[in-house]
Amino acid sequence: MPQPRKMRLTANDKAFHTVNFAILIFTGLIVLLPLMHVISQAFSDPQSVLAGRVLFWPRNFTLDTIVMILSNPNVRIGYFNTFFYASVGTVINLFVTVCCAYPLSRKGFVGRNFFMIVFSFTMMFSGGMIPTFMVIRNLGLIDTRAVMLLPGAMAVWNMIICRTFFQNTIPKEMYESAELDGAGHIRVLVSMVLPLSTPVLAVLTLFYAVGHWNSYFDALLYLRSQNLFNIQLILQNAISSIEALLNQADNLTAAERTMALAEASKYAMIVVSMIPVLALYPIIQRYFVKGIMIGAIKG
Repeated sequence: MPQPRKMRLTANDKAFHTVNFAILIFTGLIVLLPLMHVISQAFSDPQSVLAGRVLFWPRNFTLDTIVMILSNPNVRIGYFNTFFYASVGTVINLFVTVCCAYPLSRKGFVGRNFFMIVFSFTMMFSGGMIPTFMVIRNLGLIDTRAVMLLPGAMAVWNMIICRTFFQNTIPKEMYESAELDGAGHIRVLVSMVLPLSTPVLAVLTLFYAVGHWNSYFDALLYLRSQNLFNIQLILQNAISSIEALLNQADNLTAAERTMALAEASKYAMIVVSMIPVLALYPIIQRYFVKGIMIGAIKG
């Protein structure tokens, strides 16, 4: 069987690929080098970190700082709360988003253009921080777990992605066939639409989960009790305390070990907080591009 002939690249093609390759390498280094710097600091000996001898590779590799951070009860509480907010919040987000996107994707739904205008309006205009705070306070959600779950139950942009995916991916003939067989809307959604929507659901899961994991400002505004803090708020408080300690102990020779441990702890806290997100993306990477391309570009 004859082998397919390779396409010969013109001079313009080679120049384009060279420039494109150089830009990708440069962009990758911009993203990768700071990450390598933080990780190398977290796994290095505190004395080396304080002396500034660590750049992009650990010196005197040690796990002591990471173990110390994970043994902190506040960090464990923060991890538990963040996993709770991210898991339960993502389930709520997906449920509300799908329940809203499905009827808006059906051409027979009366008033869908009106509702799309209303939803789109909220993307451009909002009440602002103070009115939102007053509404949440009057609803009795301040300093409760629900305040991290309910106010942001749906992102309009994600709903539009989901609706567009339903419109352009599910053939109308399948809807007609299901209706002829006597299936209702709930049966059609659960048995037909959702199994065919794995790519977009994976993308929305990533968006919502990362949003909950990185949620810092909402926790800062609405949470008061230490046992409700998420990992991001605990991380910020810990770094602020470490900075204060370093400033106070800057000229004290007796405090050098404490200063070194505090400096290394900053980077260890950052690594501990970002590991779950870094681990999540490769799992659903194969769905990510497909879901975004179909849901956000087609139509």
